[in-house]
Amino acid sequence: MNRTSARPCLPILILTTVLTGAVTSTALAAETPGSAAGAVTAIHCGHLLDVTAGKMLGETTVIIEGKRVREVVAGSRSPAGATLIDLSGQTCLPGLIDSHTHLTSEFGPTAYVDNFHWNLADYVVRSTIYARRTLLAGFTTVRNLGDAANESVALRNAINAGLIVGPRIFTVGVPIGSTGGHADPTDGYRDDLAGDPGADRGIINSVEDAAKAVRMHYKKGDDLIKIMPSGGVLDQSSSGDNAQLTLEEIKAVVSTAHDYGFTVAAHAHGAEAIRRAVLGGVDSIEHGTFMDAQDMKLMKEHGTWYVPTIIAGDYVAHKASIPGFYPPQVAAKAAAIGPLILGTAGRAYKAGVKIAFGTDAGVYPHGQNAHEFELMVQAGMPPLFAIQAATVHAAELLKHDKDLGSVTAGKFADIVAVGGNPITDIGLLKQVSFVMKEGVVYKRDGKALEYNP
Repeated sequence: MNRTSARPCLPILILTTVLTGAVTSTALAAETPGSAAGAVTAIHCGHLLDVTAGKMLGETTVIIEGKRVREVVAGSRSPAGATLIDLSGQTCLPGLIDSHTHLTSEFGPTAYVDNFHWNLADYVVRSTIYARRTLLAGFTTVRNLGDAANESVALRNAINAGLIVGPRIFTVGVPIGSTGGHADPTDGYRDDLAGDPGADRGIINSVEDAAKAVRMHYKKGDDLIKIMPSGGVLDQSSSGDNAQLTLEEIKAVVSTAHDYGFTVAAHAHGAEAIRRAVLGGVDSIEHGTFMDAQDMKLMKEHGTWYVPTIIAGDYVAHKASIPGFYPPQVAAKAAAIGPLILGTAGRAYKAGVKIAFGTDAGVYPHGQNAHEFELMVQAGMPPLFAIQAATVHAAELLKHDKDLGSVTAGKFADIVAVGGNPITDIGLLKQVSFVMKEGVVYKRDGKALEYNP
C-alpha cells in the first residue's frame, strides 16, 4: 500500500556518515544487562507464553548467555553470578516481528510536497527515530518492504553494528514493478522530471529486465525481493488494483531471486494480480484486498503466506475523509480499498490461508504497530493466533525460525513483557513494558534505557 520510492535519489555513500555521525550523539551512558559477550542473565517471568505449544506457562526463568537463550526452566532459579531481571509480575513472550514495514518514510499530508524539498539524508535521519520507536514498541525484527534508494541497507548495517537503536532489519531495498506502476518513483511527476527509470531503480518491462533487477538487489546487499504486480493506494496513478506485471515477468523475478536465496513478497490488491503472483511462485501476498476464494485456494495449494496489513487499510480509510490529507485521486483509492482489508483477512483466516503479522508501518505513524493485533482479533482471529502470527509464523516466513520466533534454547534472546495476559486482553501488546533484543535490554519498567554503542 505504501508509496516508498517516490523520492529523489542521492549517492548512497553519504548514508553511513549520516547514520554514524548525526545519530550516535544521542546514544548515552552505561552498558545494559546482558550486553557483554558471554555474560549470563536470568529473567524471572511471572508467566511465559509458549507460542510454539500455544499455551501460557507459569513462573519461568529464561537464562541468557551473550546474545542467545541458554535455557528455559520452570520456576524461579538463577545461576550463580547471573544478572537477575525480575519480571515476576509480568508475562514474557518472544520479541515481536512485523513482516511489512517502511522504516525510512512516514506518510502525512505534506508527504507528496516533501518529495521535492527533502534530500535523501533527511529521510535517513528520520528513519533512525522510526527504528527506535519500533523497537521500543516491542518489535525486535522487521521486514522492510520498500525504500527509495537502498537507504534501509545503511540503516540495517548501522543497527547491526550497534551504532544506533532499532529492530533487526531484513530489507528489500527498492521494490520491483513496471513503468507507471505502483513501484515507479516518478508517477505524477511532470514530463521533464519523470524520465524513464529502469531496472537499476526496480522498474522492469520484460523478462530480461526482471532478472537484471533481482541481480542489482543482490549487488546492493538486499535481503529479499518485493514486487508490485498490482496497483496501489498511495501512488498517484488511477488504479489501486489493476494487474501491472505479467505472469512471465513474475516467474522471472521469482526464479532469479530463488537462485540467489531471496524470498519474494508481492504487494497485490487485485484478484488477478494475486493469482499471477501465487502461480509465479512468490512467498507472500501483501494486503490482498480483493483476494477471492480461488486465490485463497491457490495460496493454500502453493503454501503462500498472507500478510494482511489491516491497520494500513483502516488508517488510510480514515484519513481519506479528511480534506487535503491525500491528493484527490489517492483519497478516492484509499476510501475504496482501505475498509475492505479487515473483511478479507477474516475470510482468509477461516479458509486456512497461512497468515503472518505485518502492518505497512510508515503508512501510519511508526510505533503504533501493535494496533494490528486488535484489528486481527476484530477480523475473527483468536488472540493467540494473532500473537503466533507475529512470532513463530513470521519467523517461518522470514526463513529464520531457527533463530527467531520463540523463547527457546539456542535462539536469539529477543524477549518482551507486558503487565497482564495478552491472550485475554490483546490490547496489552500496545503497552509493552520490557524489551530485550539479543540479550540487550532497551526498555524496562515502561521506560527506554540509555544505550552506549
